[in-house]
Amino acid sequence: MLLGEYQHNLDSKGRVAIPAKFREKLTGGAIITRGLDSCLFVFTAKEWQILAEKLVALPLARADSRAFSRLMLAGAMDVELDSQGRILVPDYLRKYAGLKRAVVVAGLYNRIEIWDSEVWRLYKQKTEGASEEIAEKLGELGI
Repeated sequence: MLLGEYQHNLDSKGRVAIPAKFREKLTGGAIITRGLDSCLFVFTAKEWQILAEKLVALPLARADSRAFSRLMLAGAMDVELDSQGRILVPDYLRKYAGLKRAVVVAGLYNRIEIWDSEVWRLYKQKTEGASEEIAEKLGELGI
């Protein structure tokens, strides 16, 4: 299980340290890809396999299915932890997420998200301000 929020910095080569408590989950390999809401997603190899199988099963004739599959699959890259527990974030993904130096590494149960710190701060501020609305909508979904 991947949970928690951690402040880290990208180094000059575009590497970011993965929190120590997440590293064991990534020893079997990991995939980094474009996420939603201007962040990056990092999946364990097992979780990526589950998602990728769902994506390739989407109807090819639907434009939205093709677009989402392209977003997630074409942007994906295998990553490995180095001896210091860092992963290299490819340049095109750093640009996509607007990552500067300070980043947030957040655990969301079955994935890790990597955010630019300022984008994360603004996103959290907006979401926390709308928490009652969000809770109502989720209640309608049975959550």
